[in-house]
Amino acid sequence: MAKEQHITSIGGQAVMEGVMMRGPYKTAVAVRKPDGEIAEKVDDGGTKTRKGFFKLPVIRGCVSFIDSLVIGMKALMYSAEFVDLEDDEGEEQSKFDKWLEDKLGDKIKDVVIYFAVFISVIFSVGLFILLPSVLESAIESVKVLKPVTSTQIFTSGFEGILRMLIFLGYMALISRMKDIKRVFEYHGAEHKTIACYEAGEELTPENVKKYTRFHPRCGTSFLLFVMIISIIVFAFLPRFDGFIKPAAIALRLVTRLACLPVVAGLSFEVIKLAGRSKNKCVGLLSKPGLWLQKLTTREPDKSQIEVAIAAMKPCIPENKEEDKW
Repeated sequence: MAKEQHITSIGGQAVMEGVMMRGPYKTAVAVRKPDGEIAEKVDDGGTKTRKGFFKLPVIRGCVSFIDSLVIGMKALMYSAEFVDLEDDEGEEQSKFDKWLEDKLGDKIKDVVIYFAVFISVIFSVGLFILLPSVLESAIESVKVLKPVTSTQIFTSGFEGILRMLIFLGYMALISRMKDIKRVFEYHGAEHKTIACYEAGEELTPENVKKYTRFHPRCGTSFLLFVMIISIIVFAFLPRFDGFIKPAAIALRLVTRLACLPVVAGLSFEVIKLAGRSKNKCVGLLSKPGLWLQKLTTREPDKSQIEVAIAAMKPCIPENKEEDKW
């Protein structure tokens, strides 16, 4: 009889020369240092430390999304310390760096992290929310197309298609960058390690290597669900046709931003269902996300798998029932 698969809630992300994993009670980052050793950082706090209101369906998805941004950025900053170690050696600290250190002291890292999260959110909103809305409004301005473009279905659908094309183009473009390819190899190592653990095998590089680098609960799949669900949710928003064009675009942007927490929460629930269900229809729903992971993951080598294993092990609870998805 085939062994029943243990679907875990442990997940993570790739960082610079490393992997971050988050379990029910622990969060761990493992990074391959320039000298070949693995640096590890384990913190208390995981997905099961949320209580009450923050565990409610949809709400938990929104909270998880914000958590992922902040914790992911912290992990990225930690990994960057080791990658930049050789480059920065011998360099004199700039006056600006000294001024920041004097003024902020130990809080400087937190300021940098939250500022980086803020910038990444602004960039994402501009690229994936504002730009499609502006382009769609430009198409609406073509008088010949008015009979088609004056409907809410067109507004939401065309915006959604533009958003999807921009997202796919962005992913295809960055996947060709040398440094990003390394990150995507660690992404593959993360998925393979989780798959090996879910299959009940011992976490060794040889065992992990056998498993697929594609996983239904990947953040890439989550973002794809965000794109799809946003089309549906935004279809119920007003077009603000009675306003002048700049005001209409601004109001559309504001209403879409206001709905993003709902979109993120619903996307989380869908990916949660996709991650645990064996239903064929749900499996088909997961397929596009798995195909997209061909862009965002690469086959890792043994040393990268070792790093992913080092990040995974501290996150596994003593009672495996506690990390069930």
